[in-house]
Amino acid sequence: MSPDTAHAATANALLPRDLSPWGMFMNADMVVKAVMVGLALASLVTWTVWLVKSWELARATRLAKRRLAILESDTTLAEAAGETSGGEDAVAQIIQSASRELSLSDHVYDDGLKERTALRLERVESAMARRINRGTGVLATIGATAPFVGLFGTVWGIMNSFIGISEANTTNLAVVAPGIAEALLATAMGLIAAIPAVVIYNHLARATTAYRALLGDASAQVLLLISRDQSRRLPHIARAAE
Repeated sequence: MSPDTAHAATANALLPRDLSPWGMFMNADMVVKAVMVGLALASLVTWTVWLVKSWELARATRLAKRRLAILESDTTLAEAAGETSGGEDAVAQIIQSASRELSLSDHVYDDGLKERTALRLERVESAMARRINRGTGVLATIGATAPFVGLFGTVWGIMNSFIGISEANTTNLAVVAPGIAEALLATAMGLIAAIPAVVIYNHLARATTAYRALLGDASAQVLLLISRDQSRRLPHIARAAE
């Protein structure tokens, strides 16, 4: 057998039978396999968070708009509190918090009541914003780290490919090509995991900002209700004084 024929036979023996993505995964090194499995799981987490948070944000936004319509109607804080009694959504918590402060202030309408109520509403808004943001931080982590994890798998796979070249005592590209292809698959997996994570994170961030704007509108409407209630009480107080 000639040297060229021997080299060709060695190259064919080292080539995997299946060069499809699944075949390259099955023939990859254990470290590269672990990297790709981890990236696949990260991608699954990304899409799961997107489905869950999209549903949660859509539901919370619809309910907030419905509550906001109540606040914008011809109503009082007591009536709004009665309609939202027992509600666990953000706007209901805002209304109930303002009603609680009014009760603790013995229904005395003054400038101090408005300041105390504004502080309460600010705290409720922050708490509700933290709750709606829960779970989205993992998307930022995946988007930032997945490309580097994939790159680590690629570097490890290429390193093993060059070790294979040294052990095979041949410079034939067919010997190293399968290992390089498997290594580059890890980089592709990293990008597949990272790109949707970044896009989804930005989408959810915009939706969350819009939701927080609704909460700000609700807080402003509650303060307006308190101001109206105060104005309605002044004529009664004046007549009682007479």
